[in-house]
Amino acid sequence: MDNVTQRHAASGASPEGAADERSAAQAVQKMFDEIAPRYDLLNHVLSMNVDRLWWWRTARKFRPILQRSEARVLDLCCGTGDMALALRKQSAAGAAPMMAANFAHQMLKRGREKFVGKGILAVEADALHLPFADNNFDLVTSAFGFRNLANYQAGLEEIRRVLRPGGEFGILDFSEPGGLLGKLYGFYFRKVLPRIGTMISGVRGPYAYLPASVEKFPAPKLMTRQMEQAGFTEVSWTPYSFGIAGLYRGKKG
Repeated sequence: MDNVTQRHAASGASPEGAADERSAAQAVQKMFDEIAPRYDLLNHVLSMNVDRLWWWRTARKFRPILQRSEARVLDLCCGTGDMALALRKQSAAGAAPMMAANFAHQMLKRGREKFVGKGILAVEADALHLPFADNNFDLVTSAFGFRNLANYQAGLEEIRRVLRPGGEFGILDFSEPGGLLGKLYGFYFRKVLPRIGTMISGVRGPYAYLPASVEKFPAPKLMTRQMEQAGFTEVSWTPYSFGIAGLYRGKKG
């Protein structure tokens, strides 16, 4: 690989065949548009409905912010909107409208249908180039989407840019547990889950990519270090379900 290619190599998600950050982002966008029709069903089946608990737990963590009627909230990489809906359920009555952003059109289209009458505005936007002013939000969240960014550090810096001073953010995403559970889960995640996902969705690529993306995603210690390098304070990671998933939190100083 020459020096130019090295400088532009993806420092985040890198689907098979992606040579740089731009092609990595395009590949991720295409994958999620392809699986959008069965995305919700597959999430619930493959997680045995534990994903609903993870969204609820995450939303509860941010209830003090959500209960402020003037709080401005953004759910990033929102998928079909389930995290945004969980956050909205914890919001104060008459709270300001929330924003839910995603760059995969077909995913956002399904989310927009769920948002009708819920006070959530769907925005088609790239998480690395958000169309929002600096210091705009009190809370930014991302559930199982941040891991798919083509550049993790750039994603953290963009989140920090749009947060107000003192604003908080949370990233809910997969991790790899250790011990015997980790070995059992690893077998399911790498061997069983891709086959079920491919069978139900009819599309192979995304469910082969999923375990690879989790394997590449920084381990909690490294991820929290990256958050601190991006300028966040009060950084933490809380494991869910024995470390199968977890919530990263930070605050803009």
